[in-house]
Amino acid sequence: MRFLLALLLALAAGCATGPRIDTTYTSVNQDSRVQFLVLHYTAEDWETSLRTLTQPSSREVSSHYLIRDDPVIIYRLVDESRRAWHSGVSSWRGNTQINASSIGIEIVCLGDKGSPSDALVFRDFAPGQLDAAIELVKDIVRRYNIRPENVVGHGDVAPQRRVDPGPKFPWKRLGELGIIRWPDSGTVAHRRPEFEQALPDYSWFQEKLRRHGYEVPRNGELDAPTRRVISQFQMKYRPERYDGTPDAETAAILSALVDP
Repeated sequence: MRFLLALLLALAAGCATGPRIDTTYTSVNQDSRVQFLVLHYTAEDWETSLRTLTQPSSREVSSHYLIRDDPVIIYRLVDESRRAWHSGVSSWRGNTQINASSIGIEIVCLGDKGSPSDALVFRDFAPGQLDAAIELVKDIVRRYNIRPENVVGHGDVAPQRRVDPGPKFPWKRLGELGIIRWPDSGTVAHRRPEFEQALPDYSWFQEKLRRHGYEVPRNGELDAPTRRVISQFQMKYRPERYDGTPDAETAAILSALVDP
């Protein structure tokens, strides 16, 4: 009787803990689930940002990290092993499951909130926020070995509806650290006169932008969606002017990135 009871208890314990897993062998054919790092700003104040990213709402959004503005504090809201809902419908380099393969960082900043869509005005980030963001980015990229071309903004992966983290985010600093791909200034200066002599057609811009990573029309027209993609590219690599107009400098930067 005692033996039977012990057996039943052992079986119950086995059922509770799951099957025994042998980890003797490990496949070399694997890599990290995390392939992308996506940067955002919240376009809301601290209280609204925290509530939106942590509480039930009609938007159902979240992020792995939230960087507060005053005081500057980095909060982890979603464990890195779990999927956060921060990118929505998005695409980068042909990948459309960005949420499932990325880590998202939200920075509390009003950004372009309240400005007209045809004349965006961007607020500054709080002092110390960007330093905290860069340190966090460096740590995540190092731990997951994220490729430079896969460190992006929300506006990169969803250029038709988002622009964050906007032209005031210091992408160039990330380029100088080798965290993102950055165009060689000498190559840009060398190629710019060529494009000033003869600017490529719209199909050229669309194809180069597609090769860089953007989802962009391929119709050879300077339509509104193409302008939005060009504007997003300019915000990142030439933040002094991001009107979405193809010009020689934009062509030179794009060429230096896609065909170095």
